[in-house]
Amino acid sequence: MKNKFYQSLAVVFIIVAIVSIVGCKKYTEVEPVSQYSVAQAFSDVSNAYSAVIGVYDELQGDNGYGIRISMYYPYDSDEGIVSGNIDNGRRGIGRYQLLLTNAELTNPFRQLYRGVEKANLCIEQIPQMALYSNGTEAEKKELKRLHGEALTLRAQFLYQLILNWGDVPAAMIPAYKQTELFIPQTDRDSTYDKIIADLAIAIELLPWRNEVARNERITKGAAKALRARIALFRGGYSLRQNGQMERRADYLTYYQIAKKECEELMANRNQHTLNPNYENIWRNVTSFIYDPQYELMFEVGAGGGNSNSDSRMGNYDGPNLSNASRYGAGGGGIIMLPNYFYAFDSVDTRRDVTITHYQVTSASNIKSQRRLGELNTGKYRRDWRVPLLPGTVLNVGYNWCVIRFSDVLLMYAEAVNEINGSPTPEAISAFEEVRKRAYRGNTGLIGATPTTKAAFFDAIVNERYLEFGHEAIRKYDLIRWNLLTTKIAEARTKIQQIRDRVAPYDYVPRYIYWKNVGEEIQFFDRFNTSAGAQPFWKPTQDTTGRPGWTRTDWAQHLTANVIDGKPLWQGFASYFVPGKSELFPYDAATIASYQGKLKQNPGY
Repeated sequence: MKNKFYQSLAVVFIIVAIVSIVGCKKYTEVEPVSQYSVAQAFSDVSNAYSAVIGVYDELQGDNGYGIRISMYYPYDSDEGIVSGNIDNGRRGIGRYQLLLTNAELTNPFRQLYRGVEKANLCIEQIPQMALYSNGTEAEKKELKRLHGEALTLRAQFLYQLILNWGDVPAAMIPAYKQTELFIPQTDRDSTYDKIIADLAIAIELLPWRNEVARNERITKGAAKALRARIALFRGGYSLRQNGQMERRADYLTYYQIAKKECEELMANRNQHTLNPNYENIWRNVTSFIYDPQYELMFEVGAGGGNSNSDSRMGNYDGPNLSNASRYGAGGGGIIMLPNYFYAFDSVDTRRDVTITHYQVTSASNIKSQRRLGELNTGKYRRDWRVPLLPGTVLNVGYNWCVIRFSDVLLMYAEAVNEINGSPTPEAISAFEEVRKRAYRGNTGLIGATPTTKAAFFDAIVNERYLEFGHEAIRKYDLIRWNLLTTKIAEARTKIQQIRDRVAPYDYVPRYIYWKNVGEEIQFFDRFNTSAGAQPFWKPTQDTTGRPGWTRTDWAQHLTANVIDGKPLWQGFASYFVPGKSELFPYDAATIASYQGKLKQNPGY
């Protein structure tokens, strides 16, 4: 999102010079012409601010949340897949054929560690500044905020490393203070405990969002939501070095932490709450408008139009758009699965926001209908951008959303259910608040909320599925619940049932009929996804057509749709192996650089 904060990312970051000078001096005798000492780099508030901006910068770009971590790493799952056939790149990650030479593993891994290193230096140096204790009240307040931001950012980097690699080296001091740069792995539980404790400190240092100017800088609410999220992962399942999915006996301790942080956020609705219109969340993001309800609690800011500080949302993902259209080229990189489309009720407003069923491939800008196995993502769609950005532009400038307030409500409901042994009225209310927003205009159709522990948990699993599509959440949720294997298998079965139009998908049409009204698509009947809905037409009319309407394969498309030469349900996640694929391997270059100190993850 374009603002002064992220436009300043073009500065030369002081912290890079410090690491180069201090951390590498023993390897070379060449003296730089100009250099900053550590003390000079943190001599005043302005320099400390620049140093922390340098930490933020490692979130973004092609090797960060600009595309790889946000749009390669979370797939394949039961919601969506990376499009195209397998390669030793992003599709290899999606299909779980993770070769040790895959550069898509190497570069994000290194960038995350650059973020950790930069954060470590800020965490060490800012509290040592004389102004931290003896400056003016304004100086002390700003330095404490910067300290809290650095703690939160380090937590985010380490959390992301643990999600993908499990037990990772976790340096908590700057490189220039380390006697050995290539340190062994740290048990993830102790790393989680450290960053959960750090976030408790950060929360006390950070301002609430209404106490400061609005931009993408972290505030108290973001740190509290992140602490709740990390606590649930600390209390969840993960793949251990023995090749087993396990969670620790003390997991409820961490559900209590999550519950506490969510309760406090829910008690401060003047800071963050739900946008009443789900579509408007993403309309605002794609038009560079701040959400007035502050539902987006933590965003990775994008800007600069380059691969280092911008994002590829709207270029890589979203509907398929051609350069000939007014919207410019982009989209089509993520396919949303047929079973995911049919997971939504027909009146759930999230479906047509999260999933797009059209493409624009002509200069006339007329939309045409995609087939059931070709649906794309919709939240960061390029054709919603205001102003429009025609031509082939890789960096559209969209922020990546890390945490929304709806996550707080659903984390709270989940934590209470687990702790209490059944959902309380408060947990049910939090769950239903998210669901009622989704069914805006039809809230009477949300159905009865379960009241037993197991059934309510299942409802939470499903609601998070619907709420957070294409937000890099689903795969990791399934891992922490130890459900990834189960849900991949379920998705394969459901896609076959949809293809064959058998119960519970016997209402799915073989074809759909549509025509254009101006540039837009009009359907003979809207997509019905409720199990009790009527088909588009009677079976005897499947092959007769409808005069004046265009027929497009729907369930019929699944008979021919293939990935890597296999039917869709066999092709997606085709190399997934339980007890292995829940984690990425360390790439060959990283293993070699650690000279035997880094243990490879199970199965690789």
